[in-house]
Amino acid sequence: MSGPTRTPTSRLAMPVIVLSVFVVPLAISGMGVLLPSIARDLGASPFLLQSVVNGFNAAFAVFTLVWGVLSDRLGYRTTVVIGLLFFTVGSLVSTTAPDLVVLDIGRILSGIGGAAVFTGSASLMSNAWEGAARARNFAIFGTIIGIGSAIGPVVAGLLTGWFGWRGVFVAFGIVTVLALVFRRSLPTITHEPEPGRKVVDFGVLRNPHFLALSLVPVATSVGVITLGTYLPVAFGAIYGLSAPAAGVFMLFMMVPIVVAPLAASRAIHRFTAVTPMKVIYVALLAMVVGDGALLVVSPGVPIWWAVPGMVLIGAAFGMTIGLVDGEALAQVPPHRSGAAAGVLNFVRVGSEAVVIAAFAAVVAWLVLGSLGDRAIADATAAGIPGHGDAYAAAFRTVLLVIIGTNVVLTGIVAALHRARLRRDGDTSDMAPSREIAATRR
Repeated sequence: MSGPTRTPTSRLAMPVIVLSVFVVPLAISGMGVLLPSIARDLGASPFLLQSVVNGFNAAFAVFTLVWGVLSDRLGYRTTVVIGLLFFTVGSLVSTTAPDLVVLDIGRILSGIGGAAVFTGSASLMSNAWEGAARARNFAIFGTIIGIGSAIGPVVAGLLTGWFGWRGVFVAFGIVTVLALVFRRSLPTITHEPEPGRKVVDFGVLRNPHFLALSLVPVATSVGVITLGTYLPVAFGAIYGLSAPAAGVFMLFMMVPIVVAPLAASRAIHRFTAVTPMKVIYVALLAMVVGDGALLVVSPGVPIWWAVPGMVLIGAAFGMTIGLVDGEALAQVPPHRSGAAAGVLNFVRVGSEAVVIAAFAAVVAWLVLGSLGDRAIADATAAGIPGHGDAYAAAFRTVLLVIIGTNVVLTGIVAALHRARLRRDGDTSDMAPSREIAATRR
């Protein structure tokens, strides 16, 4: 296997990657705020309405595998550009959708594009930079995901208040078109095709450390992404918050997501006692405690009691994003980085799609069981106020399942990590990756 073919890396490359990636978490975290408004305009059919969220996530999950392999062959810049084109078309379809079916189609197209953007961008960063620059850029990558997740509900809520929910999709399209304008600033990196290579290769999951790192996004999908998506809906149903107000209140969860990635990266590089796995364990613990703190949410308890849990959950998610990607891709050869990124993002977004769909379905089922009337139950599950007690009871039940699931996942991550240490004969405490170790010398 010869080395990769690449062009020089422009100073604008990372800003363009940032702009390209930025819209994807916006398109995920902002959807919960939009659902009540969409339901009023296009109907509250539970399956079609939840597919506004789930259609994007499912398409993203499946196509991360496709783009993971294709990106190693087509080139990572080409993959990002194709993704931006898909996302732009999907945003246009969503903006002009006359009904929920067409809106869901637009969201699926955007999900396909988002998968290409994420996979191509992560692979570009893994191949175009080395050492401290690579570690720094993955920290920036995580921060941008955090910022997108943080402002998604706020931006979606404000745009919905000013221009209606269609204005949100217009904004997505503007961002992706702007990234396309500067696409030539991205470096061109391709690898020679590997003879006999599988179309989809999950072999990287045989590496205990890669598998442990891959399960961390599963845990955050369960304990963070579901709540980031549906807390605005819960606040609407339980406290009667409007879309703009719910989006602004979500800042208590989202601001820590913005701050934590760079803070964690700096701590790892400055203090030898702070290692990536220690940060991950702290994050997993904070997430479980934060989820537990949200059990108090109910109509009879002031909404401010939700703030401590939201802060902990946001900080936990922020500590892992970017860090997990950089550490996981450091476990594989450069010519496999696209496929590895595809597998990692498939596990991440596949789990998001499953748990978000499960959260919505179980809450809707529990609310229906409590209220009895299908139309009222569908409206309540969509975040329309009037029956906050029923929604709060369903929310608490699902939250207990979330907490239990993440306790189990944390135990599995710890067991896999210990297996890796035994295999490598490493008696040190959670040694950092080669890139981080190099920056400490």
